[in-house]
Amino acid sequence: MKNQVLKNLFQEAYYSRIKFQKVTGRYVTNLDLDLFKNDLSDKFRIDVIGNSVQEKPISMITLGSGKIKILAWSQMHGNEGTTTKAVFDLLNAFTQKDGELVLSDILERCTLFVIPVLNPDGAKAYARVNANGVDLNRDMQDLSQPESKILMDQYKRIQPHYCINLHDQRTIFSAGENNKPATLSFLTPSKDQERNIDEFRKQSMSLIAGMAEDLYEDLKGRIGRYDDAFNLNCAGDTFQFLNTPTILFEAGHFPGDYQREETRKFVFQALVSCLYQISEFDGDVAGYRKYFDIPENQKLFNDVIIRNARLNGKECEISIQFKEILKGESIEFIPVVEKIQEKISKFAHREIDASGQEVSLPEKAKLGENVIVNKIVINGTELEVKYV
Repeated sequence: MKNQVLKNLFQEAYYSRIKFQKVTGRYVTNLDLDLFKNDLSDKFRIDVIGNSVQEKPISMITLGSGKIKILAWSQMHGNEGTTTKAVFDLLNAFTQKDGELVLSDILERCTLFVIPVLNPDGAKAYARVNANGVDLNRDMQDLSQPESKILMDQYKRIQPHYCINLHDQRTIFSAGENNKPATLSFLTPSKDQERNIDEFRKQSMSLIAGMAEDLYEDLKGRIGRYDDAFNLNCAGDTFQFLNTPTILFEAGHFPGDYQREETRKFVFQALVSCLYQISEFDGDVAGYRKYFDIPENQKLFNDVIIRNARLNGKECEISIQFKEILKGESIEFIPVVEKIQEKISKFAHREIDASGQEVSLPEKAKLGENVIVNKIVINGTELEVKYV
């Protein structure tokens, strides 16, 4: 661990005390933010900074009194709420006595400006885009949407020294070419087409390298580096272009954790590491080279792969990917066949060995690509595929 002073804050017992237990699961909306505000509104300054397309309020939470200004936002994509849960945990931790010395030091040196739900309409609909069907993370130059304008207005008003851009990524990503999913991924966005590395990018690279080192013990082989292809329409690239060190977080899959409660914990720890390093920054960015030791994400996973199967008498393998569907107030994971071919080279979060037996669907339904498969039949035995 690079920052030994954080060791106690990374303990499971500590996290269980500060986790904001009222908000769990994959579906996170302004209603969850209201729960948080109702519990802790007297601890922070909370302002409504604008409204969404559908006139839902967009809130900013401000805390700390330090000279270093940090702007963070989550749920720019409405269906990416893991980091919002981690933000609730982080803010809750700042109200507790446990870890008071380290956390109070951060707040003495830094002022945090946090937008927990930038896209409340997308959050309500469990959609990546806003109510106008626009990806806000591709709208930072046009600023055609009220949510994009709000983020840019706050950036100009605050003039932050650092930006933290919080996202989720799909279960398909591996950390490099190994068979472990990318539970956390990070990126220092590019500021030009050539992906040049200046002092501002070195700062964010150094911070990411430090986070990776702090989380190495628990996430060995599960930390990835996101692709840094330049796109000025993206928020991170825009702010990096404006010489603000910017860090992109991508919350990914941890084995068996489709509700992303374990991942949530690791995002919290990474945020603590990031803020502590910023608060202690002395100008030394020599560690930035370790950023490139983090393996780049690859798309090497399926949710389920059926190995050693036979279909209509032919040997094959079957890959299945869960489609996330909003049902009521929760997310259902619907298994859909992605590929049926002789051999599938990807890894799987779950493998089913058919042992050379014929695979079919119940009630003689046709098994093929793009078909929903809640159950499969192997040698006369039904087997659940659907994640519960």
